[in-house]
Amino acid sequence: MVHVHGLGEFHPPNEIDNAFLRDLDIGTDPQWIMERVGIESRRTVLPLDYIRTTRNADPRQAIEASEYSNAQTGALAAREAIAAAGLTPADIGMVISGSCSPQSSCPAEACTIAAALGIDAPGLDVNSACSTFGAQLHLLRGMRPDALPDFILLLQVENSTRSIDYNDRNTCVLWGDGSAAQVVSLRVPARLRVVHSLFASDPKSCGRVRFVQAGHFTQDGRTVQTFAIKRTLAVLGQLRERIGAGRAAGMKFIGHQANRSMLDHIIRSAGIAPDDHWFNVDRFGNCGAAGAPSVLTQNQQRLREGDLIALVVVGGGLSWGGALLEVAA
Repeated sequence: MVHVHGLGEFHPPNEIDNAFLRDLDIGTDPQWIMERVGIESRRTVLPLDYIRTTRNADPRQAIEASEYSNAQTGALAAREAIAAAGLTPADIGMVISGSCSPQSSCPAEACTIAAALGIDAPGLDVNSACSTFGAQLHLLRGMRPDALPDFILLLQVENSTRSIDYNDRNTCVLWGDGSAAQVVSLRVPARLRVVHSLFASDPKSCGRVRFVQAGHFTQDGRTVQTFAIKRTLAVLGQLRERIGAGRAAGMKFIGHQANRSMLDHIIRSAGIAPDDHWFNVDRFGNCGAAGAPSVLTQNQQRLREGDLIALVVVGGGLSWGGALLEVAA
């Protein structure tokens, strides 16, 4: 069982609202955006003037233009999670990071964030696009507790706006930047715990969603959204079966924060009450792997003894994962 001791998140201050996108004159306006994706605003590590003047035509320039590195935003989220756990960086015995758009594969981004935090511990990356958090939890649940340190720092660091073409209204309305962090343990109990997880992928569809080095994000939007809806509903069904109809009635739901319209369709199809649906995509956009865990962080004060949370993520690969979290006494 994975015990969650601390949660943290960070979104950069620069805000891309729908009026900003309208003023880019790319054939969109606030009404068009809200009708299609239900997103009001997003955050970015890029200066707004840079986006306005260049439309990020050359993503290689976005690296230099960024006001934050992945190591910096990851460290900001991590410090919040470590403090929430009542720990210090010296207590962390392993760092595992992952995202859709890491700034570096060598060294592992976990190592660059650990260095920023002054953590002297093993660091490695576990990436599975927007499904990264699900993959990280499922991998840990399959490991021997005695082979791991007491406390592990998980990270999902997404500054994907550096890869977005701001001449393409179909993608630029979706993406925002954010980072999430969790301090977890397989050895030390905590109030919030992961009692079940699953993870799978369909590699033959690997070309449907792509972040490429020094290139723009691309996806087969209609196919990917259909996949995301079907897989989310299937995973929700599996998690409900796991706990039984009685307990599933009041279960909270956190889905992949791709767009609000997709999430609304899912909760209607699954019969989830609006009050049991937790989300932040309307205010922060699609933050990739950081989206769903940042929702958990932002709603942690709402957690009550006995609550069950179904967290379902889907992403490139194509991949999908789910975790059932429970609040203990």
